Amino acid sequence: MAVIAFMFTVAGVSIDAFVPKERLNTAVRTLTEQLRELRSEAISRNLQYYVEYDLDEHRFRRYTPFSIEGALFREGEDDDEERFVFPWENLPPGVEFAAVDVAGDVRTDGRTFARFDPRGAASDHIVTLYQPRYANYFTVEVLALTGTFKFHRGLYEREPADDGDFE
Repeated sequence: MAVIAFMFTVAGVSIDAFVPKERLNTAVRTLTEQLRELRSEAISRNLQYYVEYDLDEHRFRRYTPFSIEGALFREGEDDDEERFVFPWENLPPGVEFAAVDVAGDVRTDGRTFARFDPRGAASDHIVTLYQPRYANYFTVEVLALTGTFKFHRGLYEREPADDGDFE
């Protein structure tokens, strides 16, 4: 009995050590999958799409250029409630947004938007995910020109450009 109890204790500790990292990895995969889909829609439909980050509730959602009825949403003319918006995607339990930097505007609370355009470009933005209980960070960098991603374990800050970068 003692051997069996010991095996369950070791297995439980191993699983507890593995699950937090997997939750953070799942959050990164889910977020980038949704952003890739948004970029692809923008390119294929030749229209602008947006992602909204809610840093207080640790969730995000995709904005389309369409109304609920399927016609193009007319900015400034149609009521905001008429726009077709996907449901909120919550981050997994224990994972939060630490910050979202959109074109140099760093937010740690509130809501912010990023754009994906028909050429495949995007708002230059960096999303930092955080697990407070384990002090784990993961950063997803969305490159402006291509709308593609770079992944960074831990905190990441882009080095500012200097004259030597353009020689």
